[in-house]
Amino acid sequence: MSLKDLAPVHLDELNATAALMKRVDRKYPLHRRAAEAVLEELPAGTRVLYIGGRAEFGYTSVYFDTTSRDSYLLAARGRPHRFKVRVRSYQDSGEAFLEVKTQHRGSTVKQRIPHDPGALFTIDPEQYGFISRCLAAGGIRGLRPQWLRPSLETSYLRTTLLTPDGRTRVTLDQGLVWTENARTLRNPKLAIIESKSGSAPSPADRALWYHGYRPQRISKYATGLAALHPELPANRWRRVLKRHF
Repeated sequence: MSLKDLAPVHLDELNATAALMKRVDRKYPLHRRAAEAVLEELPAGTRVLYIGGRAEFGYTSVYFDTTSRDSYLLAARGRPHRFKVRVRSYQDSGEAFLEVKTQHRGSTVKQRIPHDPGALFTIDPEQYGFISRCLAAGGIRGLRPQWLRPSLETSYLRTTLLTPDGRTRVTLDQGLVWTENARTLRNPKLAIIESKSGSAPSPADRALWYHGYRPQRISKYATGLAALHPELPANRWRRVLKRHF
């Protein structure tokens, strides 16, 4: 069944049943045609997010890091506690949010607050307290929010699906573009499927495993920055960089 033939799920229902701010993320980078073929094998009853008659939406994220690249290096070195701070813009709705993601032992916690959509490259000092609380809750110590600066911009198109049991959100990201100052990196053949669920594998995971795909380490921020800066330590993403970049 084509993704276009799936029944719709509306945003309010998706957020109510699978907000998944605390979750296990499994990421699968693969060729976009292979990704679409695998998702077409999801079980009957899978639904796709529609807003205004559309199922594909533009996202822009601006990632913030210190001048020492603490966010990047914590991930590159596999530290047990790591974080991302970003402003995410939903291009179609015009909304934007400041998001803080922390990770510990494979579990991801995301918290967010509304952000000025006209100031994607700026963190308001009034938001420092929110960032500090999120980082402290995630075990990140000694980092001051005022040290954060815009580091990398990403944009892509996303399709979001909900599995029949309502417990797993599956996203398909395509058309990925990374921008750092005047440098731009495009990867039109790459797609990233991500399952966001509890600890148990989802139907999407099982479909991917059946076709020989396994979760891989990939981060839009870290992998994109590593591709733009070969001098950075990137062993954790070497396989993805070699195959897809």
